[in-house]
Amino acid sequence: MDVLSSLEAVVHSTWLLPVLVVMIAVDAPFPVLPSETLLMTAVAGAFAADDVPFVLALFVAAVLGSVTGDLITFGLGRTSHRLIAGSAAGGARVRGHLLRRPGAVLVGARFLPGGRLVSTAAAGRFGLRVRPFLIWSSVSSSAWAVYMLGVGRALEPMTGGDPLLCVLGATALALVTGGLFAVGRRMSARRCG
Repeated sequence: MDVLSSLEAVVHSTWLLPVLVVMIAVDAPFPVLPSETLLMTAVAGAFAADDVPFVLALFVAAVLGSVTGDLITFGLGRTSHRLIAGSAAGGARVRGHLLRRPGAVLVGARFLPGGRLVSTAAAGRFGLRVRPFLIWSSVSSSAWAVYMLGVGRALEPMTGGDPLLCVLGATALALVTGGLFAVGRRMSARRCG
């Protein structure tokens, strides 16, 4: 069995759904797994096959894995005795934003590199109650899942659902997005400094 047919079998397998839930959950406290690339590849393949039920199942798996991972990171933040922000003033500012506007922080940070980890751990560390955290985690997870489905849908016409091309496209997209954020940070630091 060659790499392409193996990848094709994985992307169209029902076993992919629980694997994605676990990968996306573990990706919250340990953001090193290729869960986004796998999700976008599976979505592109499902759209290419006109498999709407599988697209919906991928959405549910993405949200479930994301909320589960957020709760794990939130719990780790609650047990942390180290301050998340670098200074006491910075920590007070982050705490104030999280407690006054948890939705804006948790949803907005979801789309920044490393934002999911930092915002969910900070929410736990700074004492955000579980109920509002769970509500905003669900909202941000749903928004992220819709975004992932949109990216997978956009990849489908360019790749024809070919899993190898989808993986390459998703990887290229992640590198470009990361590069744009790095350039934006440098430009922002130059203006402020």
